[in-house]
Amino acid sequence: MARRRGAPDANRVAESHPGRTGPVCGINRGGPVSRVFGVGDQVLLVDRKGRRYLVALEVEAEFHTHTGVVAHEQILGEDEGVVLRSSRGSTFTAFRPTMAEYVLKMPRGAQVIYPKDLGPLLMLADVFPGARILESGVGSGALSMTLLRAGARVTGHEIRDDFAARAIANVGTMLGVEALDRYDVQMKDVYEGISDTGYDRVVLDLPEPWLVVPHASNALLSGGIIVAYTPSIVQATRFRTALDENGFSFAETVEVLNRTWHIDGDAVRPDHRMVAHTAFLTHARLLMT
Repeated sequence: MARRRGAPDANRVAESHPGRTGPVCGINRGGPVSRVFGVGDQVLLVDRKGRRYLVALEVEAEFHTHTGVVAHEQILGEDEGVVLRSSRGSTFTAFRPTMAEYVLKMPRGAQVIYPKDLGPLLMLADVFPGARILESGVGSGALSMTLLRAGARVTGHEIRDDFAARAIANVGTMLGVEALDRYDVQMKDVYEGISDTGYDRVVLDLPEPWLVVPHASNALLSGGIIVAYTPSIVQATRFRTALDENGFSFAETVEVLNRTWHIDGDAVRPDHRMVAHTAFLTHARLLMT
């Protein structure tokens, strides 16, 4: 059984540039709300039109857009919220990205689960510090980093080596290399079975999650929770049938719709666009009889 774990290249911080070495503990992982930017930090540059660009700070590097060039030296050593001016006079404000912002901008191989579903998934799975979680379909690592940030210990099953490498790199960048001690990505096909037992939770982002349900019923502790993220309602119905046939109870399927509002003084209305359907979230509990 092959395994991939360890620090990603994105977290290698330059030893040069005295006084400006960046932390390797990830983005917004605790400590002061505002800290100076250092080499290796992830920075979100926001222009005057609200467009956002994710940049990893390097010595003697530059950020290029059609509105001009911003040298990384202008950011290094500055506090969050600093306003920068490009070579063509355009302004950018620099912040550390939140997890939601990082998920939308981070390097990806597979499609990510969007922030509007990640929050509900945490609640539906009832993730707690120290929980042993089996995740399958790690993709680009968005769900993994969400579970890890909540304090869980995550074992990932993935069949694509490139997805596993990308997920590990993104988790390390967001949460810091120490989070990788709680993240074990195994190159295994979960459809073929789950070798370990004693899991508190099983979280699935797969095309056919119903095929995993019989394996999950043996791998989960009594009272354990299984959750599946399925874009199609047909997938959700087949998953629900498998749950009924394998000792799971209290099943529920939900869909999260996210509508923002335009507020300008007393003039208010729903925004014309919204993030509507992305997937159905189905959860259930294993009850031994």
